[in-house]
Amino acid sequence: MMNICLAAMGKLKDEWQREACVEYLKRLSAFARVTVKEPEPVKLSQKPADGEIARALSEEARLIRSALGSVDFTVALCIEGRELSSEELSDRLERLSASGVSTVGFVIGSSYGLDEELKRSADLRLSMSPMTFPHGLARVMLLEQLYRAFMISSHRNYHKVSRL
Repeated sequence: MMNICLAAMGKLKDEWQREACVEYLKRLSAFARVTVKEPEPVKLSQKPADGEIARALSEEARLIRSALGSVDFTVALCIEGRELSSEELSDRLERLSASGVSTVGFVIGSSYGLDEELKRSADLRLSMSPMTFPHGLARVMLLEQLYRAFMISSHRNYHKVSRL
């Protein structure tokens, strides 16, 4: 069984997002051991300068690395990352597991994103879309896609193939 560690900056504020995450975490428990770590984002001034933002992102990267601990493969969610279909994500997770990877870490940054060095050091930069989403919604979407990926791998009826 694969281990997944999700390091997402900050706690979820909206009840519906918390409920959705709880539901997908419950569903995922049949396929993987998932832990969620929520480091506190660095507080910034009302109108932070670029340098203040860079320092905050660097400190958040330290917090994220600490929260992830020892993972075999790191995925940074960022807009400039690679887009994967649900089937491609499923295949990637299957190949990682087959190659001996036991723990995959997923990273969702704060409202200013992720530190550049953290993104560069990730094994995969993943984009959900060229659109921007609130971080809480991105967490729900990631958990749903992980559940979908495991359902695809196990050939269970959940994922519908597009018939264009």
